[in-house]
Amino acid sequence: MEISREEIFAHLDKKIFRLISETADELGLACYLTGGYVRDFFLRRPSKDMDVAVTGPGIELAAAVAAKLGRKSRLTVFKNFGTAQIKHGEYEIEFAGARKESYRLDSRKPAVEDGTLEDDQRRRDFTINAMAFCLNGAHFGEFLDPFDGLRDLESLIIRTPLDPDITFSDDPLRMMRAIRFASQLGFDIHPDTFDAIGRNRKRMSILSTERVTEELNKIILSPRPSVGFILLEKTGLLDIIFPELTALKGVETKDGIGHKDNFYHTLAVLDNIARQTDNLWLRWSALLHDIAKPVTRRWDPRQGWTFHNHNYVGEKLTPGIFRKMKLPQNEKMKYVQKMVSLHMRPMQLVEEEVTDSAVRRLLFDAGDDIDDLMTLCEADITSKNPEKVRRFLNNFRIVRRKLQEIEEKDRIRNFQPPVDGNEIMEIFALPQCREVGLLKSAIKEAILDGVIPNEREAACLFLLQKARELGLAPAKGDQDGMSAVVKRP
Repeated sequence: MEISREEIFAHLDKKIFRLISETADELGLACYLTGGYVRDFFLRRPSKDMDVAVTGPGIELAAAVAAKLGRKSRLTVFKNFGTAQIKHGEYEIEFAGARKESYRLDSRKPAVEDGTLEDDQRRRDFTINAMAFCLNGAHFGEFLDPFDGLRDLESLIIRTPLDPDITFSDDPLRMMRAIRFASQLGFDIHPDTFDAIGRNRKRMSILSTERVTEELNKIILSPRPSVGFILLEKTGLLDIIFPELTALKGVETKDGIGHKDNFYHTLAVLDNIARQTDNLWLRWSALLHDIAKPVTRRWDPRQGWTFHNHNYVGEKLTPGIFRKMKLPQNEKMKYVQKMVSLHMRPMQLVEEEVTDSAVRRLLFDAGDDIDDLMTLCEADITSKNPEKVRRFLNNFRIVRRKLQEIEEKDRIRNFQPPVDGNEIMEIFALPQCREVGLLKSAIKEAILDGVIPNEREAACLFLLQKARELGLAPAKGDQDGMSAVVKRP
């Protein structure tokens, strides 16, 4: 990896680094830029998060730097950890005293004592994160790499500085981070490091769910998430953190007929989605779209393997998975539920005649998420038969065109019935009752079926007709009250 001292010097020749250098020299403190910022410099990736290791009181240096930066910076001190963070413009800079760490078996929170820079580099998770640049004036830009992190960067290798069994036993979250970096960067995990993950997988039990899910989300957001999930499965971590996903793995055969491996199919769908969007929740939808196939799998001698209603069962399973993983229980979860529930509908449309009524109902149910749903359905085509893929994609183009035509004509997306329940109760002098619900539903179904247009006057006239069938009449005994309602804006 050919990067000269001049390139390093030019990269560090910024106001923020010069200010840290000047302040550290004034305080007589040795300080070094280390961690991901140094790694990303060699990878030529943009990075805004900086770690500064200080051989001495890191909080003191941070406070002095923040004072010089003035009111445009914000200093946060974490006394219990001996660290401080400065937010200044687009940068976040964390200052920490160089330290040694020792761990108890029941916790990933270390006992900390002051140490040298090499002690600090030794405690880092991976060699590629243990490189450092000196920021002090006399040695500004000097590169320190005691564990050959640069060589591992060149070889695209994730490796621990120390014995990986010690590194992972001390802090098992590093196992998730190893897989996350492999997925994000396209690196391989060194065989010794990989094997140690499998040996130490039970140490995952001491981790909080929130930290595990945070790493899992980063894997899901990586360029090819399948890389991370395959590594999670091979190391045995996936069965610990997401057993519902490993349950998809495998092929059962009956009378010589097998179904596809839904684990690898799901990962293919996830990768397809990743090529289209960085929407985390649409990627979660891809991950969960077939999650109920193991519990709905049945063998039918006439039809072969079936997974009837796996989309609806999957919709019901989604809240429990989100709750267990400490994912949000708000509209994000409901969005994923909707995607899982509806993901078969466009496929059914392309397999059958694309009727206006079916398209209206899909628009009504999907609302503003219709484009995301279509993206998910197109990603769900993972057949190795190019003719089948071509046919389905062409049919989906027809469905998309029909969706656009119906939306422009009928304005169905997120529509509210032209006459609501309160108006129905007013017109017919009814309390809240079964008949009000029947009339509301009849108007909605008539619009979706194309019996009447999505317009107020047509809806009111249809309402009057349906009310007569139920033996109801406007409260005034004639249509005067009804006429007034029709004329309302």
